[in-house]
Amino acid sequence: MVINTIDAKMLQKMFLAGAKSIEARKEEINELNVFPVPDGDTGTNMTLTIMAAAKEVSSITDPTINTLAKAISSGSLRGARGNSGVILSQLFRGFTREIQDVKEINVTVMSNAFQKAVETAYKAVMKPKEGTILTVARGGAEKAAELVSKTDDLVYFGSEVLKHMEIVLSQTPEMLPVLKEAGVVDSGGEGLLTILKGAYDALLGKEVNFEVAAAKKTATLVIDNSSSADIKFGYCTEFIIMLEKEYNSKTEQEFKSYLESIGDSIVAVSDDDIVKVHVHTNDPGLAIQKALTYGSLTNMKIDNMREEHNEKLIKDAEKIAAKEEQEKKEALKNTPRKEVGFIAVSVGDGINEIFKGLGVDYLIQGGQTMNPSTEDMLNAIDQVNADTIFILPNNKNIILAAEQAKELTEDKQIIVIPSKTIPQGITAVINFVFDKSPEENEQRMLEEMHNVKSGQVTYAVRDTSIDGKEIKQGDIMGIGDKSILSVGQGINNVTLELIDCLVDEDSELVSLYYGEEVSEDAANELADHIMEKHPDLDVEIHSGGQPIYYFILSVE
Repeated sequence: MVINTIDAKMLQKMFLAGAKSIEARKEEINELNVFPVPDGDTGTNMTLTIMAAAKEVSSITDPTINTLAKAISSGSLRGARGNSGVILSQLFRGFTREIQDVKEINVTVMSNAFQKAVETAYKAVMKPKEGTILTVARGGAEKAAELVSKTDDLVYFGSEVLKHMEIVLSQTPEMLPVLKEAGVVDSGGEGLLTILKGAYDALLGKEVNFEVAAAKKTATLVIDNSSSADIKFGYCTEFIIMLEKEYNSKTEQEFKSYLESIGDSIVAVSDDDIVKVHVHTNDPGLAIQKALTYGSLTNMKIDNMREEHNEKLIKDAEKIAAKEEQEKKEALKNTPRKEVGFIAVSVGDGINEIFKGLGVDYLIQGGQTMNPSTEDMLNAIDQVNADTIFILPNNKNIILAAEQAKELTEDKQIIVIPSKTIPQGITAVINFVFDKSPEENEQRMLEEMHNVKSGQVTYAVRDTSIDGKEIKQGDIMGIGDKSILSVGQGINNVTLELIDCLVDEDSELVSLYYGEEVSEDAANELADHIMEKHPDLDVEIHSGGQPIYYFILSVE
């Protein structure tokens, strides 16, 4: 088979096949993550990023390469999650810039687009590392440049480029010692190769089998503009709370904020001793559990909105959501514009309250367990009516998405403080001084933030070897800012060992934020042990309420 050109219809088919391919293998790619922590990561982030673009691409009924290029670029840029997702979106951005003005794609155009993709992605990363997705992409671009004068056949061209990228991917453990120690190739590079292989199979006209090897089942993805996949939150949940505790305006706002963190299309109307609640969510149980803290429930109704017979309910809910969104926008217009505002990524009710108490205007629910997208960042920026907005990502895997949102914002000054942990973000906000300029505050916040040593305590989801430690599934791990510092069986023992690694002669304060699986009594018991071992230290305990991480802590 010889193919010399790709038209718009074929490009659309190839892109959607690439998206399906990584969707089917995302869990396998997640398993390649070096750190064995229970987080959605590379495979999930790259899948969510490309799916944001796939939704736009699939909705184009009469495509041209120009309209596809715009959809791929804008969809992936706004949907980008995590470092791997942002880099993928930048690869797409560069690629589409090169093809947007052509009618068909030949080998020359394809090669030039590969070069532009790599150039754009490398520019987006402040300190590019070799042995990553960038290296694999560059290997493909270099092979493409070599082949452009040797063939006009896109089938042969694609086959040779993919073979070379596989070789580069296999060499990534030699470029990054941490990959070699863990016995894996780079997960981002694997994700990119998976997408390109899916696209190439579509070019060949193959029927792709999307069976997920690890799960031994078929993972299907229907990319259709009328598909139920378009519904972000699948369950329409309604009930009435028969109030048994005080429910004032503060309580009402707290309840609504919680519902916003788990869903949308929220209505919570109180009348004397009852509250009528409506929310769209993927976990109705969370809404019900929260409501039970205020009283007993009646008139409970949960509908699966993805079922065809609920179409009318969906439309009505969308009208409610649109009206609420319009009301929010109108209210925002009438609010005097502030000089400075703050956005922080947060997780857990306790940590949310800490950030609110420090004056943060808008909280994005996310963090380690789910990296917010660039679109989430842009929506937050729209909600903060200020000339200058400081964004605190509070996770190293969210910083690039925040930077990308900054680049896409034109009417406000955005300053991204590259906080990699919750404690760094809290320290940065605490050290903001209102009578200083944004630039002076940026410098001050950066300096103070770097005086904080952070730690997190969680469990291992698989066996691995990393940072010189043999880790078994179920082990408790104490993770510092750059590496795993302690491993063992008991949460307290591992946490104490982690603190021992972080404390030095200049340390004065340990702050412990305990998670949803840790009781206050257990946290206080740990604090007593810390003070016994380090009598010169002050220890503060805070309810964080975060999932997955038993403790988030800082040493200052």
